[in-house]
Amino acid sequence: MRTNSGKTRVSYTLTHGLLAFIAETRQRRSLSTNSEALESLLHEAILEAKRREIDAACKEYYDTATEEELAEHLQWAEIVGPNILLVEPPDL
Repeated sequence: MRTNSGKTRVSYTLTHGLLAFIAETRQRRSLSTNSEALESLLHEAILEAKRREIDAACKEYYDTATEEELAEHLQWAEIVGPNILLVEPPDL
């Protein structure tokens, strides 16, 4: 069953410990429902998984970069580093 908010009602079977954790999260974050708490926890898990993927890709890049590429990155960091907030982002 789909609601007007674009959400779908689903049913899952969870352990008592997980249900308690969701309820505690709801109270700690002052959310209205356990569904909001579960959604919040899942969004956090998705963001963390994406962060780990990006970190792994960066590590892989720098682990396999040539000395020339690393030297270029170091030069760029030395020039831009202190002024990073002054750099205009490129037009996309």
